Amino acid sequence: MESLLPQAYLIALIVLLAGAAWAITRQILRVRSDELDLIRLEREVTLQSGDAEALYALASVQLRKRLYVQATATLRRATRVMASQPSDAKAVIENALGFALAAQKQYEAASRCYQSALRQKADYPVAINNLAFALEKLAREDEALACYAKVLALEPGNTTARRRQKRLERRGVSPAGSPESADRGSGF
Repeated sequence: MESLLPQAYLIALIVLLAGAAWAITRQILRVRSDELDLIRLEREVTLQSGDAEALYALASVQLRKRLYVQATATLRRATRVMASQPSDAKAVIENALGFALAAQKQYEAASRCYQSALRQKADYPVAINNLAFALEKLAREDEALACYAKVLALEPGNTTARRRQKRLERRGVSPAGSPESADRGSGF
């Protein structure tokens, strides 16, 4: 019986090491795949005139690699050539541009991009949620709370929106346009 205990520990250690090796290998392969995608897409975009779809694909890889400045430039280029794209695609590109700007703490510009995305597709919960976050960062918490409520109306199971909404409510924030928020904003 006592000789089984060291063997059990050894087996558990081997299983743990195998799991760690698998996770590390998976991450290395994912990073390598992103690197190859980045190289391929950069080559495609420079060889072509750079259509919005190819530019968005390149920017997506740049965002995954946290190359926010490059992604911003790529997405701005995509917005200049996206005239022929359907409104859903335009909304996705504008939302991604907002995300890249928010990652650089440019929340005012990000909120404009999210609003542009919402002009293209009004019921886009990801853009509404992102807009709410940017508004929070701009200290426009009552507007942010109203946005979180919109997200939850579209996606009742959205845990991020629910968590941030509750956080704002605990701090005493009222939705934009409510009587409490008007009183609070007047300074009286």
